[in-house]
Amino acid sequence: MKELFTNALINSTSPYLLQHAHNPVNWQPWSEEIIQQAKKENKLLLVSIGYAACHWCHVMEHESFEDKHIADVMNRHFVCIKVDSEERPDIDHYYMTAVQLMSRQGGWPLNVIALPDGRPIWGGTYFPKETWLSNLLAIAQYYIENQEETERYADDLQKGIQQVSLIEENESFPVSELSLEEVVSRWKKSFDYEYGGRGGAPKFPMPVNLEFLLNYGYLNNDKSILDYVKTTLEKMARGGINDQIGGGFARYSVDEYWKVPHFEKMLYDNGQLLSIYSKGFQLFKKEEFKDVVYETVSFLERELMDESGAFYSSLDADSDGEEGRFYIWNRNELNEILGSDFDLFADFYNVNENGWWEGSYILLRNTDVDNFAEKNGLTLAGFQEKVNKWKQQLLEIRSNRNRPGLDDKTLAFWNALVINGLVDAFKAFNNSWFLDLALKNAHFLVTEMLSVDGKLLHTWKKGIASVNGFLEDYALVINAFISLFEVTGDSFWLDKVKMLFQYVQNSFYDKEKGLYYFSEKQSTSAIINHFQTEDNVVPAANSVMATNIYKLGLLWGEAELLKLSQTMSEQFIEQFRNYPMAFANWGTLLLKRMAPSYEVAISGNDAKQVCSAFWEAYHPNILFVFSDSESDLSLLKSRFVKGETLIYVCEEGICQLPVNNVDEARKMIKKQI
Repeated sequence: MKELFTNALINSTSPYLLQHAHNPVNWQPWSEEIIQQAKKENKLLLVSIGYAACHWCHVMEHESFEDKHIADVMNRHFVCIKVDSEERPDIDHYYMTAVQLMSRQGGWPLNVIALPDGRPIWGGTYFPKETWLSNLLAIAQYYIENQEETERYADDLQKGIQQVSLIEENESFPVSELSLEEVVSRWKKSFDYEYGGRGGAPKFPMPVNLEFLLNYGYLNNDKSILDYVKTTLEKMARGGINDQIGGGFARYSVDEYWKVPHFEKMLYDNGQLLSIYSKGFQLFKKEEFKDVVYETVSFLERELMDESGAFYSSLDADSDGEEGRFYIWNRNELNEILGSDFDLFADFYNVNENGWWEGSYILLRNTDVDNFAEKNGLTLAGFQEKVNKWKQQLLEIRSNRNRPGLDDKTLAFWNALVINGLVDAFKAFNNSWFLDLALKNAHFLVTEMLSVDGKLLHTWKKGIASVNGFLEDYALVINAFISLFEVTGDSFWLDKVKMLFQYVQNSFYDKEKGLYYFSEKQSTSAIINHFQTEDNVVPAANSVMATNIYKLGLLWGEAELLKLSQTMSEQFIEQFRNYPMAFANWGTLLLKRMAPSYEVAISGNDAKQVCSAFWEAYHPNILFVFSDSESDLSLLKSRFVKGETLIYVCEEGICQLPVNNVDEARKMIKKQI
């Protein structure tokens, strides 16, 4: 009978930590008390970092952390600490930086050995069982025999981490010296024009990049860029990366065709892709993009939404010990379910050599519903009815399978990305379903994760909020609440923004750098604080704050905020110029200053209806604000006239004479860069 162990992780709320709560390793959650204990015992730290949906984290756990002999070695020589990278991105960033400096690579699981005070001395990612064991024994022995030399190495590495984390002062360039056409021309060399995305494999959706490129292509009338973005959205929608039956996107495709996904589904991807597909529909008017939005939201509501309004973090790639097992099908099973419809289904969803993968089939498409129906001599309505029926049948069958693991913690900034996605869907389709879900989630954040003094917490699970918020939480929640104000006109959201913004100014802003720290300045952690300026799977927190400040400067009529946003963005013109893929969100902000940008202020009894008429089209260069009564907001002040609905087209607060017709207002708006 297998011996059952329980360690200190059993009291955690993180699903990732709970996955390791019965390892024979004497895991501890990260805390300052554990660091003090290690110092007192002069015992090295072993810090192992991952997340609940991480496939190779599961592999290493099974091979090494469940092994009693290896656990005994770890417990004897080290204070062993488990960290959820999503729960503690500050710790993850610190040790990831260290490993990248030591080995020029990084990833998860991330395994680091550190001095008792937390300073790293060795690290890597996944290690096979025997390699892991031999490394542990060698490092433990080396530390005993060479403590002074180890201390010197840790000092040098710490200096390197500090240099990387606390960025050198960047030389600012005026935006007038930036040639966007030149930047995009170089960027185009990496495009895959046939399948979309970046050339080669693996392929990631990269919604931050797509957002900039869609914006740029529209404002610059660049057909090649717009065609590329459209192709990318089409190929992703039809590929295995998009769950053809249940909706929602997987993290990435292991190939260049978007065929075989790494099957984990992350909230942050789906929230951002909601935005880009909604905007893609506004511009390209493709029903296929509308279907993607509706199916993705259905997936989020069905599988990742708590009854409180919170969104969970992710679904694992694995079920029954196999990656993708929940999502793949065999031919006989499909034939039995679909009967006489099987051949048509198989043709549409590539139950053939195209969809074949490791003995089963991944469902994917080569075309959209319209073209397939026409090609097969079917009416669009009739074939669409069949597709909907197939999806319902297979979804019901699939629901009885063993489900992938659910990471049911809630992260503030990932939820904010979904709010933005839902708001963009509401704008594109004028369906209250999307806005209702966004408001439900936003009220959850206010009630459960935000204090009356503006302090925001990072994570929540089953009624318990914990971990002080990081800049990305504040920046993206502020951004989401501005978006809600834009579509509701409800000053409640702008009041919350003001409170959050004041807290950020007091607790995160560094006047010398003109940027915002990732963690609060008052943090006493051994971990080096840093400035997050480079996009990753979500936009860089400082670029989001700079965008927020730009919008608030316009909404509140505060020129000093516009100047601060300008100063922040000019620090990163050179980085954007040289590496636009990693600084695309700075590029999106720069576009607002290089292209004609407008505020459209609408005041009157029918203000909301008039505003919604604008939202039918793609308007990346307009900030909307409306009110059906008197307002103290700078853009709306003294503009309410009883019995009329007036539209003011403004540039940085300077407004043209009002009109009362949407078409007349549109004529005042130019888009060319």
